[in-house]
Parts: sequence; structure tokens; C-alpha cells
Amino acid sequence: MLTTSGRFITFEGGEGVGKSTNIQAVARHLESQGISVVVTREPGGTPIAEKIRNDLLKAHHEEPMSDMTELLLMFAARAQHVDAVIRPALERGDWVLCDRFTDSTIAYQGYGRGLSLDNIEQLKALAQGGVEPHLTLLLDAPVAIGMGRARARAEDLAEETDRIEAEAMSFFEKVRLGFLALAERYSRFRVIDATAPLEQVTEQVLKVVAGELEDKKQQVES
Repeated sequence: MLTTSGRFITFEGGEGVGKSTNIQAVARHLESQGISVVVTREPGGTPIAEKIRNDLLKAHHEEPMSDMTELLLMFAARAQHVDAVIRPALERGDWVLCDRFTDSTIAYQGYGRGLSLDNIEQLKALAQGGVEPHLTLLLDAPVAIGMGRARARAEDLAEETDRIEAEAMSFFEKVRLGFLALAERYSRFRVIDATAPLEQVTEQVLKVVAGELEDKKQQVES
């Protein structure tokens, strides 16, 4: 793992679990403590990576996108994002808050699409170069609840459903199982009940982040 005075916190979960809203709440809290914060997202986060994002999520292509193409584009965007945004921010001592990272790729392309987890790990090593999250907040909710929220939001905002959001419910069930498997495997995960009202979810999230702040403070003092 990259040795740095900064902190890298990722927010994971299926569709409609409130990642974006809670990232903003955490950013405001950290900034109130005098911490420099970078808020970003995947796929995307840089001009090049955002162009890749548009191709990845575009609902209508002239030809079908293969699962392997999808995977490689995810890591192409990630490599650029890590080199241009995440690593420099961490080296400056900033706290990076990222809406999705490699755990989403494992859950969506690995568990959801059924692609090789070994291949994903190899691509991860190449793209990240030792950059790993210090803390991952998994906002978890049953698929029916999350997808219901996501689709209602899209209707309210008159947004077109993207290529991945248009997948069948069975796909998202596999994705959720993938996230929960990762949460059992890695101690950096904290699982947040995203079925609760938004205020309660945010309260849970901020409590976890407060613990991370305290850990960081103790490291500095020791």
C-alpha cells in the first residue's frame, strides 16, 4: 500500500443506496475539521476518464460492448484516475473520497458478469500501483429497494437509464452478493444499513469516519 499522510475512503454499493449524498456529507464534515478533501468518482474523475465513462455507460452503441471490453475500459479509466488525481492528492496529505473504486469492478464485472476474479486482480495491480483504500463504506440495501430508488430518481430528473442500470434484477442480486463477500474478506469494510432513512444512514457513515479521524490523530501523536 502507498505510504502517505492522506486517507483514501471509498464508497461502495449497488444502485440507489445514497453514495453520492453521503460523500458530500462526509466532505463537509472533514472540511469543518480543517482537512483538505478531494471528492471524485469512478469511472471518471479526470477529463480522459470521464470520456471513457461516457462510452461505458452510454445506453445505445452501434455495436454491443463485450464484457471484456467493459472490464478493460474500467481499468483504463482507473489507471488515469489514480495517476492524475488519487495518488497526487494522497501524497499531498489530502483525504480522497471516491464514489466507487475497484470493489465495484469486482462486484459488477466479476460477480455480475462472471469474469475471472484472477484477471481482475492482475489488472488491479497494474492500474493501481499499490494505491489501496484505507476505509471502504459499503452502503447496503436489498436490490428491489435500491433499484426502486434509482429508477424513481431517474424519472424525476428525466434521465435516461444507462447501460448498466438497464440490467436485469438478477444481475444486481449477483452484484450485491459480490459486495457482501468483499466485506467479509477485507477488514477495511464497514457495512452501513442503507434501508434506513437518509438522516440515519448519514449518521452511521459520519460515526465511522469519526473513528477514522481518531485513528489518524493517534498515529500522528504516537
